[in-house]
Amino acid sequence: MTSSPDPFTPTDDDEPLAIRSPLEGHSSYRGQDWRPERLLLHQNLESFAERVGLIVAMQGSGKISQDRAFAAIRRLWKDLRNSRDAIQNAEQP
Repeated sequence: MTSSPDPFTPTDDDEPLAIRSPLEGHSSYRGQDWRPERLLLHQNLESFAERVGLIVAMQGSGKISQDRAFAAIRRLWKDLRNSRDAIQNAEQP
C-alpha cells in the first residue's frame, strides 16, 4: 500500500505559498469586453463580497449585533454603488 503525498506539504512542482492582500483580486476577470474600468469594478465586487462575509461571520459569532451588521453592510453597499457610478461616469466621454 503506497501512501499519497501530504497535500499540505509543497513539492518542487508547487508554486511557493503566498499571503494575499485583502486588496488584491482573488480571481481573474473573464468578461467579454475587457477594459480597466470593468476590472476595477470586478475587484470592488470581490472586496464587497469578502467584507460582507466577514461581517456575517462576526454577527453569527456574537461579536457584533444584527443592527450593527446591517448598518455596516448597508454602508459597504453604498460605497460599492458610488464606486460603480464613478467608474461609469469615467467611461463616458
